[in-house]
Amino acid sequence: MSSLQTSTDVTKNKGTTIVLFSGDMDKAIAAFIIANGAAAYDHDVTIFFTFWGLNALRKEEAVPVKKGFLEKMFGWMMPRGAKRLGLSRMNFAGAGPKMIKHVMKKHNVLTLPQFIELAREQGVKLVACTMTMDLLGLQQDELLDGIEYGGVGAYLGDASEGNVNLFI
Repeated sequence: MSSLQTSTDVTKNKGTTIVLFSGDMDKAIAAFIIANGAAAYDHDVTIFFTFWGLNALRKEEAVPVKKGFLEKMFGWMMPRGAKRLGLSRMNFAGAGPKMIKHVMKKHNVLTLPQFIELAREQGVKLVACTMTMDLLGLQQDELLDGIEYGGVGAYLGDASEGNVNLFI
């Protein structure tokens, strides 16, 4: 240890924060691969879901909630849950995701819902952006159970403590 380092510098927890802005399946899978890898390396990991990234946290089944017309339209147009996300390239009206899921299964790669569950088991903190939820008309009942909710301050608090910060 150099004379400039203190013992707290050496023992400081490593942290990784990821902003998942994209609602594309391949980008969400990449975010969860990185998150799970970082958690396996003893990083404190936070994924902050905002805008279209929130779709990965939506429950698959419709949840009866009271909404206005615009909020209902957003809910109707957005994919409901991790299994229904499209690809960023080669979506081909839904054929692309089916093909990549087939290839993933063939190569024994976890599905996005399995990556999400693994992240939860490893203690990855999943935070839904409350401002974006308000903008898109999403309610807590429509998102997976056991996630956290916060604004940009929550993300910045975790990011300021992290060594790795990614925007996907």
